[in-house]
Amino acid sequence: MHPTIRLVNRNLTISLNPGFLVWQVLFPIVYIFVAGFAYTSLIDSVQLGEMSLDYPAFIASGMIGFNIMNSTLVSGIIIWNDRRHGMFEQILVGPFKRSHYILSNVYTIAIVGLISAALITAIGFPLFFQSTQFSLLTIPFLIFASIVGSILFGSIASIISTRLKSSEGFNVIINTVFLFFAFVSTAFYPAQGAPEPLATGFYLNPLTYLVDIIRAGIFGTFNEFVMLEMLVLVSVAAILFVTAIKLLTKLDL
Repeated sequence: MHPTIRLVNRNLTISLNPGFLVWQVLFPIVYIFVAGFAYTSLIDSVQLGEMSLDYPAFIASGMIGFNIMNSTLVSGIIIWNDRRHGMFEQILVGPFKRSHYILSNVYTIAIVGLISAALITAIGFPLFFQSTQFSLLTIPFLIFASIVGSILFGSIASIISTRLKSSEGFNVIINTVFLFFAFVSTAFYPAQGAPEPLATGFYLNPLTYLVDIIRAGIFGTFNEFVMLEMLVLVSVAAILFVTAIKLLTKLDL
């Protein structure tokens, strides 16, 4: 078996444990079916392009992007635990190179991101199926968002895990960064009507672009602005990915 595949298998075995899968499913269910319907008293409908969505459909589609982002934490956690417990050194002593280790993390976050997106799409489908506008672009958009979003947020998690040495600092920084991404975005509420500078902050957040692309694929709201968001997402993901690769390449034993 190729060394990279062996490491991917090891990463997935570590990551896809029952606790992680329950968290990946239970947390979105609470938001979609509890907060989604509870907030309808405050947000009756959301304007998305020329169509009007009820809030449960809006948040269900937003949770797909949120869960893609949330699932990529496994990349940073794997690297952090490997460094903390000396596993990184043991892997490199074996029949593995740094390139195998790096590629295995890339494949892992892409696979986990796709699984996460599929799970939440299946859970949320009953809420937004009446508004869906499936086309030839729907599946490519969802796959694009899953892979590019996973690489982007996985790179951020990897960068944080390579730069911090204390477990307290790692937990505080990574949770703070990802909480900012989660709630200063259009995943949970629309940017329209939000006060400045909060509305501006939404579009400094890559999760907003990820969620907008997913909604464009599901609800058929593709336009020039969404195309621009796709270009921005790819550019940011590429920059962060190259940065993460360089840091992992120079990671001390």
